[in-house]
Amino acid sequence: MSTKPTSLVRYVQTTCPYCGVGCALNLVVKNEKLVGVEPCKRSPINDGKLCPKGVTCWESVQNPDRLTSPLIKKNGKFTEASWDEALDLVAKKLKETYDKHGARGLGFHTSCRTVNEDCYIFQKFARCAFKTNNVDNCARICHGPSVAGLSLSFGSGAATNGFEDALNSDLILMWGSNAMEAHPLAGRRVAQAKQKGIPILVVDPRFSTTAHIADTWYQFNPSTHIALINSMMYWIIKEGKHDKKFIEERTEHFEDLKKTVENYKDAEKIHGVPLDRVKELAFRYADAKNAVIIYCLGITELTTGTDNVRSLGNLSMLCGNIGREGVGVNPLRGQNNVQGACDMGAYPNVYSGYQKCEVAENRAKMEKAWEVNDLPDWYGVTLTEQINQCGDEIKALFMLGINPAVTYPDSNHVKRQLEKLDFLVVQDIYMTETCQYADVILPGSCFAEKDGTFTSAERRVNRVRKAVNPPGQAKEDIWIIAELAKRFGLKTFNLPTAKDVWDDMRAVTPSMFGCTYERMDKPESTIWPCPTVDHPGTPILHREKFATPNGKGQFFGLEYRPPAEVADKEYPFTLMTGRLIFHYHSRTQTGRCGALDYEVPASYVQMNSTDAKRLGIVQGEKIVLKSRRGQTETVAWVGEDVAPGVLYMSMHFAEGVNNLTNTALDPLSKMPELKHCAVSIAKIAGGK
Repeated sequence: MSTKPTSLVRYVQTTCPYCGVGCALNLVVKNEKLVGVEPCKRSPINDGKLCPKGVTCWESVQNPDRLTSPLIKKNGKFTEASWDEALDLVAKKLKETYDKHGARGLGFHTSCRTVNEDCYIFQKFARCAFKTNNVDNCARICHGPSVAGLSLSFGSGAATNGFEDALNSDLILMWGSNAMEAHPLAGRRVAQAKQKGIPILVVDPRFSTTAHIADTWYQFNPSTHIALINSMMYWIIKEGKHDKKFIEERTEHFEDLKKTVENYKDAEKIHGVPLDRVKELAFRYADAKNAVIIYCLGITELTTGTDNVRSLGNLSMLCGNIGREGVGVNPLRGQNNVQGACDMGAYPNVYSGYQKCEVAENRAKMEKAWEVNDLPDWYGVTLTEQINQCGDEIKALFMLGINPAVTYPDSNHVKRQLEKLDFLVVQDIYMTETCQYADVILPGSCFAEKDGTFTSAERRVNRVRKAVNPPGQAKEDIWIIAELAKRFGLKTFNLPTAKDVWDDMRAVTPSMFGCTYERMDKPESTIWPCPTVDHPGTPILHREKFATPNGKGQFFGLEYRPPAEVADKEYPFTLMTGRLIFHYHSRTQTGRCGALDYEVPASYVQMNSTDAKRLGIVQGEKIVLKSRRGQTETVAWVGEDVAPGVLYMSMHFAEGVNNLTNTALDPLSKMPELKHCAVSIAKIAGGK
């Protein structure tokens, strides 16, 4: 006698929607609703392990706060609309802006959280419909300097080696990276390396969770990376520990570097590290047979971000640590698709695969494939610059899956600028803080409601698979963009599935042509460059030569520059920013997961006990931080993790650190200085 089951439970293998490690997991679906997550043990990335965010990623998907129908602002209030009404209005307003103000009057921002296919079709729409290169993604405010710096040094703006390859090293140098919290499964590889006896050196102004597991922690003054790296390189060269053969055969401009670092023999007054400790750090790195550098936003989110990345490139090439197992320079990407959004051409100067818009042959190829004419050759306006131009050059913005009212620097400035626009359309899954400034809101779909791919920090393209339908009238994002494209008479947007969009991209992107959906169905997937369908992929870059035009790695003699804003009498503290293990970005998702919100429901600021005692501040006391741009109330967390005069605060909270941060830009990557600003502290009466 058989019993008919009353419900159906199924597993859908997909990729975690949080950081750039790319962990695989199984979404558990019962009665067409998500009910949990189970490990996926076949993945070579995370071996069935997940961090707190991955375990709870399903909880926010079916939250009642989800956007379920298009919304149009009328008389200052949002009213529900049909898809035709909303899309017709968006098309009309964007066309009016284009007709009146031209290609430079519009801007397009896409997310590093959504799938590659969304990013590709979004930038294609902007370029085909409006002949604009004003397209950017939020990598601009995390790893824009990695793309710029690694491209200048090595010819490719991506990690040189994979996560697991750290286990093949003889020494791991972690610089400005708190991987144990921000990228826990990458941090797990570091912990495994420690168990193997591989020394872990952490260079960070703060005694972070990652510094806790290090063999040695090197504390230095915030934002003085270049001075410290130059000091290291001076002593490596002075003692003859540099790799002369590698330098001679595979690099150029070494003499420029050598001349520059001679000024940094002893730069303790800048970076704060005693000379004997500098030598120790330098020689431990140089003496290791195979040493890998892992870094993150502590390096990039500064006005010297691109130069900081190039300095790490200098250090690695100086010791020949490029192009084989157990070495390299590897950025840990903060969001799940930071690498992919850039790969897809959602950038103001390149198409997919980093094919430059300025090159006539590239434009001609895209025009033929996309059946359009007159694609622009100019370098578009970056995301941060577009905000500054709102109401002036930029009259209308289209934002897909981003929340700049919280995540961009100087939040008050961002909000003021958004109010200046003639038209703002936001495509998202929740009513975020940014949605409040929109004229039209288009409800899209999250990772669990669509097919597609994410590209991890190690250039591995991982499958994302649909488990459930979007709520209400919400639609998959490629459908929304394709429907808009129809209203402009564009011919090559009849791409109903994510695979169709991916194949459209592959056809014009040589470095990814071999990354097919069929190959990506395997747990190990593929790693670009992968130019043909029988190519094995490229886990390690620059084995024989660099990707520069002449195949040579480029040394740069880089001088230390102070941050754009330093502590002074009025604002005597240096404020740094970072991430927490329990939250992600602006908490749009993690703030709706009960367990994660319970762990850290509100912001706090770490300060040194000496400063707290001097100011009469006790643990848990409410205080107010002020900068030249705004203020925020938070809670004091007193201890020894930061040096006197230094503060640390996470970036996740709406009324938080980005009320204070600085909009000053790195001149090369246009990265704002999110990691460094000057603030004051004041007690709040009755604030205990």
